[in-house]
Amino acid sequence: MTVQPKIDTSPPVSDEIRKTTCYMCACRCGINVHLKEGRVSYIEGNRDHPINKGVLCAKGASGIMQVTAPSRLRAPLRRVGPRGSGAFEEISWDEALALAVSWMKPLRETAPEKLAFFTGRDQSQSFTGWWAQAFGTPNYAAHGGFCSVNMAAGGIYTIGGAFWEFGAPDWERTKLFVLFGVAEDHDSNPIKIGLGKLKERGARVIGVNPIRTGYNAVADDWLGITPGTDGLLILSLIHCLLAAGKVDLEYLARYTNAPLLVVEDGPEKGLIAKNAESQPFVIDRRTGAPAPWDGKGVQPDLGASYQGNRTVFQHMAEKYLAGEYAPEAVAARCGIAADRIRALAAELAHVAFDQAIEIKQSWTDFRGDFHETMPGRPVSFHAMRGISAHSNGFQTARALHLLQIVLGTVEVPGGYRLKPPYPKPMEAHPTPHFVTAPGKPLSGPHLGYVRGPENLALKEDGSPVRIDKAFTWENPFSAHGLMHMLIPNAHAGDPYRIDTLFLYMANMAWNSSMNSAKVMEMLTDKTPDGEYVIPRIIYSDAYASEMVAYADLILPDTTYLERHDCISLLDRPISEPDAAGDSIRWPVVEPDRDVRPFQSVLLDLGARLGLAPMVKEDGTPKYKDYADYIVNHIRRPGVGPLIGFRGDGTAEGRGDANPDQLARYIENGGFYQAHVPEEGAFYKPWNMAYQDWAVKTSFYESPQPYLFSIWSEPMRKFQMAAEGLGPIQPPDHLRARLKQAMEPLPIWYPPFGDLEATGWGYPIHAITQRPMDMYHSWGSQNAWLRQIRGTNFLYLPTKIWVEQGFVEGDYARVISPNGGITVPVAHMAALNEHTVWTWNAIGKRKGAWALDAGASEATTGFLLNHLISELLPDKGDGARLSNSDPVTGQAAWFDLRVRIERVGAKTQSEPSFAPIPRVVPQGGERA
Repeated sequence: MTVQPKIDTSPPVSDEIRKTTCYMCACRCGINVHLKEGRVSYIEGNRDHPINKGVLCAKGASGIMQVTAPSRLRAPLRRVGPRGSGAFEEISWDEALALAVSWMKPLRETAPEKLAFFTGRDQSQSFTGWWAQAFGTPNYAAHGGFCSVNMAAGGIYTIGGAFWEFGAPDWERTKLFVLFGVAEDHDSNPIKIGLGKLKERGARVIGVNPIRTGYNAVADDWLGITPGTDGLLILSLIHCLLAAGKVDLEYLARYTNAPLLVVEDGPEKGLIAKNAESQPFVIDRRTGAPAPWDGKGVQPDLGASYQGNRTVFQHMAEKYLAGEYAPEAVAARCGIAADRIRALAAELAHVAFDQAIEIKQSWTDFRGDFHETMPGRPVSFHAMRGISAHSNGFQTARALHLLQIVLGTVEVPGGYRLKPPYPKPMEAHPTPHFVTAPGKPLSGPHLGYVRGPENLALKEDGSPVRIDKAFTWENPFSAHGLMHMLIPNAHAGDPYRIDTLFLYMANMAWNSSMNSAKVMEMLTDKTPDGEYVIPRIIYSDAYASEMVAYADLILPDTTYLERHDCISLLDRPISEPDAAGDSIRWPVVEPDRDVRPFQSVLLDLGARLGLAPMVKEDGTPKYKDYADYIVNHIRRPGVGPLIGFRGDGTAEGRGDANPDQLARYIENGGFYQAHVPEEGAFYKPWNMAYQDWAVKTSFYESPQPYLFSIWSEPMRKFQMAAEGLGPIQPPDHLRARLKQAMEPLPIWYPPFGDLEATGWGYPIHAITQRPMDMYHSWGSQNAWLRQIRGTNFLYLPTKIWVEQGFVEGDYARVISPNGGITVPVAHMAALNEHTVWTWNAIGKRKGAWALDAGASEATTGFLLNHLISELLPDKGDGARLSNSDPVTGQAAWFDLRVRIERVGAKTQSEPSFAPIPRVVPQGGERA
């Protein structure tokens, strides 16, 4: 008898498991990191984690390759050759920090605005902003200005929250889910889990996107919309709903500013009418008399008139019932047939009103009115960069929230639910702070929400305070700053020159800039006397990205598995609609290089600079490192970075610092959740059970009930200024665009790129999106992820492919008003016929990221960034207006218009830049 050998088909992969938080995208999933002999051997999802429940994507699993990547920086570096040469010498940390302080300290003591501190896709912005505030520079911002500030600000100004991190569909009850402009890189695991639940229940999924990939590919229906016209489609849907009478009037009356009165004439025309106590009011439909908007038992009348003033609802109905929003009027521009628009509107109405649901849960609203149940409308929406990265993106985001509002689907069972600490009214957020004084901190946070022209960051002469021109007449609501304008403005000396550029994890010399080739020139450009136009650049990153070669001083960061991080309620938490949540990362392995966590480095720099919040009375460091800060920092009484295990370990939300807090988080799998009480689960902005819980859990100091803002008074104030009203006036060359862009009701106008393309011969839209398997630019150096998507094509629709006779293996010349590139192309049928697209950030520059010279990312790989100007065309008035949304300053990446020419077979994309020399310490081995 033959004896078969016994084979262990599942040998142990580790001798220890440590639970922490992933950093390979913004989901912040829980992971189990398996260690074997102290080294990472395997990463899997944590099944006990509330975000991913054990699900892990390719990015998360491939984190092991980030810890061993050949591109990891190994020690502090000082430039010894020209910028871009890659010539550095290794120095000690004491030398590196002393050099940084020698550059920064004189600036703080004389002109703190000459330090500009900007960060990329890091997840510690409450901390980095706090540091910049202590330094006293007004020039701080992060990635959001060219990611999705339109999405965030459009939501905050309208419903007090936004899509993606701020909320989620009610996956358990939704019957119809509609995605607008959603690619696959953001929130991918929760959306995948949610879509699985919908499919299992037979719920309908509809995708509205020029490109049918990812989520749109598994949707039951797909509307291949023309880029930049989403807002027009949405307003047409609202037109159809109003015309059919399929509008939730009770919801509009009780929970929005639809019943408030708009002043019809006089110097306050367009503002919300106020009573003698300067409070907005409604007309009670029972009495026909004015009543407090929040009065007990008040039943607001949507159709009221008072002293010649009409309600917001009447203005809204009049506007959107106009023929210009009828499906037949918008179909050609949107690329969607009128009957399909009407069918979508009818489906939304049918599910919302004919399939309404109800939860038998009593609750009391902010007026003191008691409700036996929680009615719901099972329609939900989700949106992301696809609708926001246009110059009309802010208004489009507002329009989508208005569509949710008229259907009554926000914060109700089956609809879109906000995640603590949201909902939060715009008024609960700070206004931007920017007044500088040598040696002093700013009086408050840099970024915030403007209420009117009086909040703009302007000097007495009207010039911008900030280097990126955020919070000016050019971009009044720029709540995340304008990162894409940092280097162009610093190079131009507009509005002034800076001395030191301090960047963290921001690959500004490649895919994190518009007009990348020109930005590289700006970084190396010199004055006539031979000095660099931007005198000093300090950069921190974990990897040898394209940006490293352009810095003067490198402060090498750890990888995410080698440091502490705090995913905080003060910043970007991991909450769910039913629970506030935060989490940590901790060093599950120790670095094998002379690198330090950037956050700890910032604290060290702050102490050396004598920044008050970072030193004790005797001048010694207040915090040993970032872990010490996470535990002991108090932002306001009883409130610190983490809400769990405070005080004696039992306090939640508020409490004294607990020295064992991090240990408790680690024991708990790296996260903490504070659960919303059942009676507070829905109707959060108006539900007193939720409001009281939110105060207890530290989101705000007193209840903050509010009305959704259909009519935006802050926007109307800017429009009034553009009309010549008020003491603070804009420059004349911006009046026309302010009148248009700051319309207080959501509107649609053509993207600026469309206007430029009309007579210039650029008929094709060109856009990018990130794939599900790439998020950070570091992903395309990852040995595992590269196998999924090592080559990126420019995808052409059937119409262009056939008309120009393209065949497999061809390249195309792609030309915009800003220049041309030559790239490999492929055919894609499920694509809007006027649109071409590619994956973002796959292409790399030769020599970067420790990739081989012949790597496909650096040979056939490419960027559309070279085709996109950071400035709008010069109109002869001397103005340098950014290529951005005129409301928020979000980079208008997706306004790009091009023409395509067939080239034939090639082997190299163009432009092909000279290789970046590997970072080689002077007289030493390659780092």
